[in-house]
Amino acid sequence: MPLKAVLFDMDGVIVDTEPIHKKAYFKMFESFGADVDEELYSTFAGASTRKVCNTVIDRFGLTAAVENLEEVKRTFFKEYFYNDSEFDMVPGVRELIAHYYENNIKMVLATSASHATIDMVFERFDLKRFFKDVISGTDLKESKPNPEIFLKAAELSGESAKECMVIEDSTNGITAAHRAGIFCAGYNGGKTKLQDYSFADIVVSDFRELELQKLKPYF
Repeated sequence: MPLKAVLFDMDGVIVDTEPIHKKAYFKMFESFGADVDEELYSTFAGASTRKVCNTVIDRFGLTAAVENLEEVKRTFFKEYFYNDSEFDMVPGVRELIAHYYENNIKMVLATSASHATIDMVFERFDLKRFFKDVISGTDLKESKPNPEIFLKAAELSGESAKECMVIEDSTNGITAAHRAGIFCAGYNGGKTKLQDYSFADIVVSDFRELELQKLKPYF
């Protein structure tokens, strides 16, 4: 079946927010006395902020409410968002988005990020016009690797799951796409490390590998 819709993750795929998320998370962990190491942090990739905060509360026996952790993390994130020189779009993704748009491929954003973060990114990089719809993990009961986010994103595209492709860079996101039965392109060209791509249908390090001509063997 032909490819008719692409379901994009955001963090690590469209914008390189991972470095500033990481800085904000570790500032928050420090604020609450949670000694999170790199190994534990790597397991959080693709998970919602609430899930991360709940995990940290449980793991370290914190007495603070989850909302308090979320608010502190959000404050640090905004500070880095507007002031950190490392923050930019992932190389090549703007061209890929324009390529799909020009070829009438529908695009839906399916991300664990909050609507506030999505709006900030869309405004800063002028992306809203390209996307048919958006779904945030904060709208859902379960976060990745639960497949719900991609099943709902496929519904929002108006196309069948077999005519969709997910672009993901995290173990949790790739697993979610696999469980949803949707073709998944794993992107490993960014800064998200220590991830498992074994459930991805293809793995690419350059977004030019996901142009429509290159995808013909699969769709």
